Amino acid sequence: MIRKRILVTGGAGFIGSHLCETLLLQGHEVFCLDNFFTGNKENIVHLQDNNYFELIRHDVVDPFLIETDEIYNLACPASPIHYQYNSIKTMKTSIMGAINMLGLAKRVNAKILQASTSEVYGDPKIHPQNEKYWGNVNPIGLRSCYDVGKRAAETLFMDYHRQNNIKIKIIRIFNTYGPKMLPNDGRVVSNFIIQALTNQEITIFGDGAQTRSFQYIDDLIQGLLKMMNSKDTFIGPVNIGNTNEFTIKDLANKIIELTNSKSKIVFKPLPSDDPLRRKPDIEKANKELNWEPKINLETGLIKTITYFDNLFRKNCQSIK
Repeated sequence: MIRKRILVTGGAGFIGSHLCETLLLQGHEVFCLDNFFTGNKENIVHLQDNNYFELIRHDVVDPFLIETDEIYNLACPASPIHYQYNSIKTMKTSIMGAINMLGLAKRVNAKILQASTSEVYGDPKIHPQNEKYWGNVNPIGLRSCYDVGKRAAETLFMDYHRQNNIKIKIIRIFNTYGPKMLPNDGRVVSNFIIQALTNQEITIFGDGAQTRSFQYIDDLIQGLLKMMNSKDTFIGPVNIGNTNEFTIKDLANKIIELTNSKSKIVFKPLPSDDPLRRKPDIEKANKELNWEPKINLETGLIKTITYFDNLFRKNCQSIK
């Protein structure tokens, strides 16, 4: 095996920390770059004794120089609560972050992967969504800072590739869940689990009939690795997600069942521009990467519930 020097931006975040851990297990040298807006040191503290791991506090909005073979550009708040907290900063992270990392890739001749999102499809008018679909995105809504920022980042990646022959990869990540999610990130799986474990009311926005396809983190990490290591002529974009579609109400009931919770479901108004249906077409990922998700929803939810349950127990003990 050839040991690579790999930079992971947003490396202390939910996805980034899992990726750093896997790359180290493969024997690579990993540079974890994070400004800790949504990243969490607890996610990567166990890696810091590894001589091949280096943590760097830095914001991708500012230029950064390092010798590296590969770059995974994951830096950006990904939940509505966090990316709407400072929408201008979110846009800067997507756009300036892409420019700075692409500039670095050009300078050191590194291969670079952009973690894009299913949000580039907006509230889709085709179902399931394939990579040829251009999307239905509101450019001036509350979610636009994230949706449009990620679309702009994809544009930058393609233009750097065409104009400067940068080796790029673009993946579009669909709803992902698992251990190391922030308890307060506002995403539906973590919200429901926390509410269920504490026997609070489970809050559904809308009537609960809207659908999502939920992917466990381990499946996503394999998709990231397969994409980075795929042939240079395959640049994407490619959907990485689970094709099993569930209503939000079904998800809430499943989590109540798995946690033996006494929580009741309550309904609140649906936020603006919230997609009503979301499901990936993964034919391209299957064909080009030989990738498909392996972990079903119940198995993944049990692992995630166990993580949050242990986290609560640990926090309760520390308070005592």
